Amino acid sequence: MQTQGADFLQGIWVQDSVPLQEQRIRYTLHEVKFICDSLYTTFLVHDKTQNMSDSCYNNGQWAEYAKGVYVVREDSLIVEGLYTKSNWKQKISGCYREGQYLPRFHIEKMSPDSIVLKNKFDHTPITLRKIEDVKCIPKKRWEI
Repeated sequence: MQTQGADFLQGIWVQDSVPLQEQRIRYTLHEVKFICDSLYTTFLVHDKTQNMSDSCYNNGQWAEYAKGVYVVREDSLIVEGLYTKSNWKQKISGCYREGQYLPRFHIEKMSPDSIVLKNKFDHTPITLRKIEDVKCIPKKRWEI
C-alpha cells in the first residue's frame, strides 16, 4: 500500500538557481514532484566542460530522472529510489547516471511555499519553491 507521505511536501517544487551559478563549471537544478510517499525528480544539468562523448554531452545541457519513495524523520528526508529514463521506467544503461538514487537530505528550512534541503553527502543546499499543490490519494501498489 502507498502511504500518505508528508503533507507539507505534497506538490511540485522547483529550484530556480544555485549559489554562484554563473561561476560554476557544473551545476544542477532540481524539479521534484511529491505524491503521497513517492517522489519524481528531474535534474537539469549544466556543464561547461565536456568529459563524456558528444552524443551524451548535448552542448552541456541535459536532463536526468529519478523516482523513489521517501520518509521524513525529524529534520531528515530519506529517499530510496532509482535513476530512470524520462518515462520513469528503470534505466540500466545509456548516458549519465544509472542504478540506485539514495540521497539523504537535512531539512534546513521549511515554509508552506519553500524548502531548503542540504544533501548530507555533498552539502550543497537545494532551495525549492512550490509551484503547484498535489493531493495525495493513496493507491495499492499494483495500481501504480
